[in-house]
Amino acid sequence: MIARLVDAHHHLWNLDALRYPWLEARGVRRFFGDPSAIQANYLPADLRADAENLPLVASVHVQVGVAPGAELAETTWLHAQAQRTGLPSVIVSYCDLAAVDAQTCLDRQQTFARVRAIRQIVGREPSDDLRTGCARVLDDLTWRANMRSLSARGLAFDLQLTPVQHKKIAAILAAMPELAVAICHCGSPCDQSRAGLASWREGMQRLAELPRSVCKISGFGMFDPNWTRASIQPIVETCVELFGAHRCMFGSNFPVEKLAHGYRSLFAEVAAITAILTSAEREEIFSGTAIRFYRIEASAFAPSSKNC
Repeated sequence: MIARLVDAHHHLWNLDALRYPWLEARGVRRFFGDPSAIQANYLPADLRADAENLPLVASVHVQVGVAPGAELAETTWLHAQAQRTGLPSVIVSYCDLAAVDAQTCLDRQQTFARVRAIRQIVGREPSDDLRTGCARVLDDLTWRANMRSLSARGLAFDLQLTPVQHKKIAAILAAMPELAVAICHCGSPCDQSRAGLASWREGMQRLAELPRSVCKISGFGMFDPNWTRASIQPIVETCVELFGAHRCMFGSNFPVEKLAHGYRSLFAEVAAITAILTSAEREEIFSGTAIRFYRIEASAFAPSSKNC
């Protein structure tokens, strides 16, 4: 059993305080499935309840699609939750880096001490990306300039993308070697055929070559709601092989992953796959990498679920 768990990727939301268009859309199936089961408030107490007796001591909330213009209100609400409950320990906020006022947005987000990174999704799933056009920012010079500015601010970037984008984005980021980048959800292996995984691996190799990149072992249910230990094992093992345990971190992606697996089940499967590693390597995956990457101070550790 690991000594402590840091959840490097989860979401919190309050439908009574903020608007989340994708959560409010009833009867609309998403690429990851029917979200009706999670269209309710998800608060720090709910995360702790889902983690049950696991030694959850810190967590990273990742922006979750509030209504346009409400991004700062989301951070304000999250900061209040953290001050009251101890979670989330740090926050990955949203800013449209292609906007002309992006620097002002970053200034405002950084008034909150727990903000450590920015996420602006550039790829979710191929058909969804065609509909939303989210990848257009990749060719936007303003977006690139504002991306480059993050490192000078001490901010990292959470990168959610799809395999068809791996090589292009790796080339863009190679020109920003100082930028710390967290690859979300194992780089989104949405095509899990033999050929699909081979192509995914090739792209992940390019992303692993970025000097300050890390990989989040998370998001399995987004592309396979019926995943098993056997089906995710090659994905997890490839991520650890390419990035090294010291550059991999476990994330639950709760409550979205809850549509596929329970928290303890998710943890148990990843723990079983990584059991072949040394205890030091496993501690890196389940806490150390996230603590370093997101600069989580020991003073920000909350009492673990195991002790609650």
